[in-house]
Amino acid sequence: MAQGISEGSLTTKSKTVAVHRRRSKRWLTRDRIISLLLIAPSAILIAIFVYGFIAFTGFASFTKWDSLLPDFSLVGFRNYQKLFDTVRFQIDLQNTVVFTILFLIACLAIGFVLAVLLDQKIRFEGIFRSIFLFPLAVSYIVTGVVWRWLLNPGSVQLGSTGVNLLFDNLGLGFLKNGWYTDPSIGIKAVVIAATWQMSGYVMAMYLAGLRGIPEDLREAARVDGANEFEIYRHIILPLLQPITLGAVIILGHMSLKIFDLVVAMTGPGPAFSSDVPAFFMWDTTFRGNNFAQGAGIATILLAVVAVLIVPYLIYSTRTEAEV
Repeated sequence: MAQGISEGSLTTKSKTVAVHRRRSKRWLTRDRIISLLLIAPSAILIAIFVYGFIAFTGFASFTKWDSLLPDFSLVGFRNYQKLFDTVRFQIDLQNTVVFTILFLIACLAIGFVLAVLLDQKIRFEGIFRSIFLFPLAVSYIVTGVVWRWLLNPGSVQLGSTGVNLLFDNLGLGFLKNGWYTDPSIGIKAVVIAATWQMSGYVMAMYLAGLRGIPEDLREAARVDGANEFEIYRHIILPLLQPITLGAVIILGHMSLKIFDLVVAMTGPGPAFSSDVPAFFMWDTTFRGNNFAQGAGIATILLAVVAVLIVPYLIYSTRTEAEV
């Protein structure tokens, strides 16, 4: 009889567990449906207005759409061939390479030095940190307008202005030059303005990384006889490699699609010395009404940025999965 009671209780428990499982499955299904309904509007909008427009831009780059009236006659890679044969686009690619290299080196170097100085527990650190980060709060348009005036070479009638006037007052007249009006400088003048704006951001990234390194590692290295230079070279810099990689990715993709700073500061410049692909795309599309060629430039920019961003995203995902 006892055995029958135990078997009955086990059967009751099994039924209860089965009921709870069915209820849990229903709730899980309900939660999934609600979650899908909540994200569906955003997913649909992103699919249409991001990926849909990307696909349309790629399609337009293979058409004969070179006027206000759309012409979707397919021409294959003719627009891309014509584009790479264009002298202006070749100069734009060279300017982009020069801008990216100089911009990355300057921002990383200045940002790291500023972070190291602030990491010394100096007085009024908060004030200095705010000053260094202030340019980041300014838009590229404002930055371009300000630096257009600062780097204005002046004229014979009006004399020197901006930075050249400062050089005159300091007795450093030999440093005066035409800045963005000089074809030999061109895009390098834009690098100065861009570095001024973004070096503080890199400083904040490096400072966060430095504050995350345990002080015990430095003390152990000092006990072993390492000087400060060796500590930074063999301990600090290797530990900051993820920060450096992140900064390179962020600054790199910004430099590849730079547009508003060039528009506000220099335009294409003399002999296209400060022209960039994004400005050429806007000029070709909305001034020249050559929408197919403009779409081709946009597609090339997207491909270049993807080559830089996608491997980093894959690397970050794998690193997080391993952790």
